[in-house]
Amino acid sequence: MLFYQLQKKTLLTTCLVIATIYMIQPQNRTIFNHFYYYLYPRKSIQCYHTKSETLPDISDSKPVRGRSIFFHETSCNSHLNGKIYITARQACAVESAARLNPNFEVNLLFASPGVFRFENTESDRFLQSLLSYRNVKIHHVDYGRYTKDTPVEGLYEKGQLEVSWYAQSHASDVLRYLTLYKYGGIYLDLDVIVIRSLELLAPNYAGSESTRNVAAGVLSFSPDGLGHELAKRCLEDLNENFKGYDWGYNGPGVITRLLKDICGADTAEEMVARRCQGFRVFPKKAFYPISWWDWEMYFDEKDTQKVLNISKNSYVIHVWNKHSGNKRVEVKGKTAYAIFAQKFCPKVVEQCGYLF
Repeated sequence: MLFYQLQKKTLLTTCLVIATIYMIQPQNRTIFNHFYYYLYPRKSIQCYHTKSETLPDISDSKPVRGRSIFFHETSCNSHLNGKIYITARQACAVESAARLNPNFEVNLLFASPGVFRFENTESDRFLQSLLSYRNVKIHHVDYGRYTKDTPVEGLYEKGQLEVSWYAQSHASDVLRYLTLYKYGGIYLDLDVIVIRSLELLAPNYAGSESTRNVAAGVLSFSPDGLGHELAKRCLEDLNENFKGYDWGYNGPGVITRLLKDICGADTAEEMVARRCQGFRVFPKKAFYPISWWDWEMYFDEKDTQKVLNISKNSYVIHVWNKHSGNKRVEVKGKTAYAIFAQKFCPKVVEQCGYLF
């Protein structure tokens, strides 16, 4: 009995110490995060170190420089499922980009190891639908190899991403700038639907998400010249100023800080009105017509017409998966999201069950 009480006391004391560190010095939460990711491996990026059978690596491929669209899947779901795995919403994003931009190569990169095993699951059918498009390419990205000899090599090698509070999200933040640094082109989040072609837009742009901030869910950099130099500056910012305890500091924070400098402006609203040395900041309606705090509008039939009106001139809709990820809608329903999906990712919709 005494031994049990001592064990309990030790455990409580340990938890109290960890909690105190967590509250007083959130940037020094390494031990807590290691323990958290041990308990919840689906939230970690430990699978990046797994050496197993996997898809061809993007580093051995040659994406079309400046005329490619990139998506990054940075979870370990494929490793945990024993094969390449994708959700309906992710597949819809990729299909919509491929359909509306037939002259661009569309690359879907998985950081998790895995191979195709087509066993007629819903995910398998989504993947086969995507591969039916001639411009869709699906690759593995070996994170260590990909970052080697780049401005963010040290960031990954030191393990800063692995103990980040938001490991998978921050791994994606690094990859988007790194991919555009290597190849140029367009980066898109996996919770978008492309509803208007991006092919004729001049490179080097991002979009405001509010009057104050620029978002990083849609980014374009040219492979050479201005775009390449700006992408390099973004990577240098990440390497020098990475904050694992701040969700937005390493993604939208990077592009916003860069643009404050080159635009000579403090707010996104000001940036939209300026040339920013050749880099364009689109108004909110271009890529983020519905604000993140109104994300439910995409999934509520009473708001459908309002959403359609607001986004009628948009290139992309962004459904803010950080908030809406657990929301499901009827595949044949009348919500705005369902209507966009039916029109712009019909092959994926066809393979869905009752809910999307």
